[in-house]
Amino acid sequence: MTASPEALFAYLDGLGIAHRTHRHAAVFTVDEGRDLKATMPGIHTKNLFLRDKAGTFVLISAEASTKISLNQLHRKINTRRLSFGSPEDMLALLGVTPGSVTAFALMNDTAGRVRFIADAALFTADPVNFHPLTNTATTAISRADFRRFVEATGHACNVHDFSA
Repeated sequence: MTASPEALFAYLDGLGIAHRTHRHAAVFTVDEGRDLKATMPGIHTKNLFLRDKAGTFVLISAEASTKISLNQLHRKINTRRLSFGSPEDMLALLGVTPGSVTAFALMNDTAGRVRFIADAALFTADPVNFHPLTNTATTAISRADFRRFVEATGHACNVHDFSA
């Protein structure tokens, strides 16, 4: 069973993680949310759900303006060639649909099938902002609490500098 935004907020509360959520119209891409996010403090993210040729699933959370070349990425993160994961796999593993991909969805991956990689840029500012399992809101938490959240879900918080 997948978590709802309300279940996410209760999970964050249970971990003692302060959070603030801004409700807004649905945002499906970084470009669509640019004006909206300009009014919110902190670093904003884009999230990519990927699968390699061997069936390894990867979720990458990066600073919103970070350029990520999919045809070179596999060499940098030590996987086979990558492509976008299917909406069906995304829903089955992370409990979200395209447009709502978020690091917060790691709480739905209780089997630990998804490898998580965070952009080093996410640890350069406070707060960090993600969709709370839906693209009709943005939730902010501190960068230290972001790491605590990821680790509480049973995932390693692998950090990679995508600017290099």
